[in-house]
Amino acid sequence: MIDLRRLHVLRAVAHYGTVTAAARALHFTPSAASQQIRQLARDLGVDLLEPQGRGVRLTPAAESLLAHADAIQARWEEAELDLRAEYSAPSGQLRVSGFQTAAALLLPPMAVRLAERHPRLTVRIRESGVPECFDLLFEGEIDLAVVEVTPHNPPPGDARFDQQPLLDDPYDLVVPDDHRLAGLARVDLAEAAREAWIAPVPDSPCRPHVMSACGAAGFTPDVIHHAKDWNVTAHLIAHRLGVALIPRLARLSPDLPITRVRCAGNPHRRILSATRSGCRTRPAVAAALEQLRELAATAEA
Repeated sequence: MIDLRRLHVLRAVAHYGTVTAAARALHFTPSAASQQIRQLARDLGVDLLEPQGRGVRLTPAAESLLAHADAIQARWEEAELDLRAEYSAPSGQLRVSGFQTAAALLLPPMAVRLAERHPRLTVRIRESGVPECFDLLFEGEIDLAVVEVTPHNPPPGDARFDQQPLLDDPYDLVVPDDHRLAGLARVDLAEAAREAWIAPVPDSPCRPHVMSACGAAGFTPDVIHHAKDWNVTAHLIAHRLGVALIPRLARLSPDLPITRVRCAGNPHRRILSATRSGCRTRPAVAAALEQLRELAATAEA
């Protein structure tokens, strides 16, 4: 009989990449986590970890086991749902997380709507970056996340998570009010190829979108300034220090002398809802997703 607790430790090693990181997430010592995996290997009669440089990597047997482990976890979530089927009304606590834009614009109205419709349901909101959202889902610390697509997300087919499109958030070219492009209804980004640019910081999930959009228009932007926050970017633009691509959902100060111009080719970032596999049909999660879809439809309109 496989000890599911030991199996979870192996899943954590695969998720975090090292025994040390997995142990930290599970509140184990590294030696205790390693012992759990060694005992699991003895129970199964196979090697699960093998040396790789100064660290370890999963063996083919471990990779095969993980595919089953992820399926077991999803079935366990479904079994728990079946056992509670008689309590079908959303109730209890729903823990949700999202990146900055989602935490500001989507999750608060979702929480208010849920409180009005389901008074026995309590929503807890946590702002988190995209990688942290997936870590929190994996650890069972949250039930639902709103994330943007980045090159570092788990692949769409990852059996641990159920990721579904929520909305596409277009990027607008933002320029000073008196800029030569400010009066256009729509602009080809190539028109801004010779401008000074303000871009997200290198580790921002939005930076690849900006660079890709400019690349698709045939140029590499001359990035003069970097910013983490969209309103910082907007203030730099207002002082005529450059132009930038900013998502339409990003709320900028209305007092700034800047203009949004829609872009030809519709560059955008894709926003997803994410749950653990098997959790999407839980009453509280399903109710939250219904409200998010309605809010997303309004945002896209």
